[in-house]
Parts: sequence; structure tokens; C-alpha cells
Amino acid sequence: MGATSTPAYDAHADWYEEFISGGGDYLRRVHATVADLLGTGAGRCLDICCGTGAHASVPARLGWTPVGVDVSGGQLRHARGRLPVIQGDATVLPIADASLPAAMCVLASTDVPDYPAVLGEVARVLRPGGRFVHVGVHPCFVGAFADWGRHPDVVVDERYADRARSFDSWNTGGVRVRVGAWHLPLADQLNATMAAGLRLVRVVEAGPGGVPDLFGFLAVR
Repeated sequence: MGATSTPAYDAHADWYEEFISGGGDYLRRVHATVADLLGTGAGRCLDICCGTGAHASVPARLGWTPVGVDVSGGQLRHARGRLPVIQGDATVLPIADASLPAAMCVLASTDVPDYPAVLGEVARVLRPGGRFVHVGVHPCFVGAFADWGRHPDVVVDERYADRARSFDSWNTGGVRVRVGAWHLPLADQLNATMAAGLRLVRVVEAGPGGVPDLFGFLAVR
């Protein structure tokens, strides 16, 4: 994770490695969603904002060869034991045009100030027919605007429309109070995907207790 111009995760890389490694049921649900959308294949699958490489095992199990890119050198210290990595910004990917059959971005869209720019880079580096999988927090129900403290009741307030970076969270011990998050409303996210030249194939929601905390989609170049 983490592809901002300033690698916010560097100061928290060791903490995050321990945190994500203990992800339990949540991480299993994330990986199941990625696998369901990506499907089997061959060739390189670029893990954009790969962070510590915690998700690399998913494409590997499906026959792909995972390769990671992230701006955070601290995160990549952990990732190098899990997949080949490149240090670079997700908004200017160090990858040739139309060179990849697959790419994915997992739990990282809120780590970049300009996710539409990332989607534009995805479209540039994918071959025609190449697959892109996005899995992230649900933009309607997870963010500074959402209070999960009384789950299964989730309270959403007017900050849903605020696209600025925020360190606010009902969970005072989690990731967001450390590195912050940029919010992109659902319509903006889907419109940016299509504007980049990617064709939406499938959209999924997943979560416990009736309120989805995960949102994912498969798009094709």
C-alpha cells in the first residue's frame, strides 16, 4: 500500500507488516474477493501499491506471476521476500505501454490523492483485453464520514462528499489515523474507471452483517 508523492507508510512499515499479517477473517475476505474477480491466468500481474506484498499470494495461486510497485521503500523491505518489486509512483508507473495482461490494486485506492490518474496508468500499461481488479474499502460505507462503532448500525454523515485527505476514523488504533485517507465517492470512482478507457465487467460488494465494507470490480482494457 501507499503510493503518495510522500511515502507516508515509511514511518509505519514495520507496524503495518505486523498489522496486515494478523488480518484474520478480514484479510481472507479481501483475498477471496480478489481471487473471484481476477480468475486464473498466466503472465505478469502488476500489484499496484503492493505495500508489504501481503496480497501477492492470490495471483500466484491463480497461475499469474505477481510483480509489485510501491513508492514506500519501508514497505518494500517486507515485500521483497514475497514478490519482485519496483519502487515507483502509481500515477507514473515505470512500466511500458500495453505490456501487461493483468493488474490489481488492493486496499490502496485511499492511499493516493489522485486515483483517477492511477486508473489512467492502468489503462496505459495493460494490453488490449488485459484485466484490472480493484478491491478496496467500500466508498459508500467506509471512511471518515462513517461510524462503525455501533455495527451492525453504521452512521454515515455529510462528509461523504468531502474528497480531501482525512485522518479521522472511528477506529483509533487502525491504519487511517496513522497515514490518513483520500476519499473518492462511488460515482467518481466508476466514472474515472470508464473515462480511463477501461470497460467494467463485474462489480461486487462484500461485508458482514448486511453492510458491505468491501467494494471491488473487474475491468478490461
